[in-house]
Amino acid sequence: MIRFQRIGRSNAPAFRIVLLEKARAAKAGGITELLGTYNPKSKALTLDEARVKAWIAKGAQPTGSIHNLLVSKGIIEGKKINVLPKKTSQKKEDAPAAPASASAAEAVSAPTEAEIAAETAAAAEESPAEVPAAEEAPEETPAA
Repeated sequence: MIRFQRIGRSNAPAFRIVLLEKARAAKAGGITELLGTYNPKSKALTLDEARVKAWIAKGAQPTGSIHNLLVSKGIIEGKKINVLPKKTSQKKEDAPAAPASASAAEAVSAPTEAEIAAETAAAAEESPAEVPAAEEAPEETPAA
């Protein structure tokens, strides 16, 4: 895997671009090969392009951030990857998920209408049984 390894002080980030096994942590230091460096504040990039292309050809997977950096510098071809985390709502139970398309909206609304029709039919069947019970209730109340 080709990934960043952070070096530098607090509030002064600098990164090595290293090749290491995917299971190893970037901070462990056991890197296979140092491919370059990157300073995000000054945007300074030093990179061994031939070695990066060779490792990618051998099957090394760059992380999303490295992939985007290589695409913007023109080293590899392709689209950039969205590496930002997905937004999640604070209240998952209260807010239903928005449908992705109009057909999904119709699919969601169709069962709801069927459920409403079933509930009204069930309520219509129960209401005659409830009406005599309501009429009997005043007769059963004891007089004080």
